[in-house]
Amino acid sequence: MENENDPKTIAVQRLESQLARATEVRTATRRTEFAQEARMRLREWQATRLARTHADLLAHPQYSAAARFFLADLYGPQDHSVDAQTVWRVLPLMKKGLPASGIETVADAIELDALSESLDAEMAALLDPEGDARAYGEAYRRTGRRDDRARQIELIRHLGHRLEDLVKAPMIGFALKAMRKPAEIAGFGPLQAFLERGYVAFRQMGDARDFVEIVAIREEAISVALFSGDDSPLTG
Repeated sequence: MENENDPKTIAVQRLESQLARATEVRTATRRTEFAQEARMRLREWQATRLARTHADLLAHPQYSAAARFFLADLYGPQDHSVDAQTVWRVLPLMKKGLPASGIETVADAIELDALSESLDAEMAALLDPEGDARAYGEAYRRTGRRDDRARQIELIRHLGHRLEDLVKAPMIGFALKAMRKPAEIAGFGPLQAFLERGYVAFRQMGDARDFVEIVAIREEAISVALFSGDDSPLTG
């Protein structure tokens, strides 16, 4: 019988809840090809802005790998590797093969993806294909949802801390390598690769606190500026 207070049990319960939410959001936001194309344009615009905002981190010898992981795997225009349907399928294997910190990392990524998907869908519906920074800022304000925007940024912090915990977990590097071939055979190679990329990036970086705070504080400042009517951070 599972202990309800066990960290791994709690992590699995949270992951299951986030998977259900992600599935619901994706079904609601991808009903038409037009909506998907608008979402892709928005994410490409956002990816360019993020790369500009965090150009120094991408070029930094200590932070570059972690910055690429955050911007490509979590904020990139393509669907990232933590797909809800894939995770549902392999959840029993994850319960056996990953520590609580690994499951929490996936739960954070799933929650961030679902929240970003929902926010992006609302914004994309308000933007024309040639929308500039000013149009983006206006769509951002009209979408509102300040609490969700704050949660989106807070999840960046959570993910950073989870990945740091994952790096520190005993034998996790060996466990991830051991899971690689079974993961490919079972059909969740992309999820395995996501965890490995995050593990390698944060292991190379060492102490993640400064990096995570730099990203989160910058994104918080941009959100505050946009809600106040100042679109200049989008072009600076």
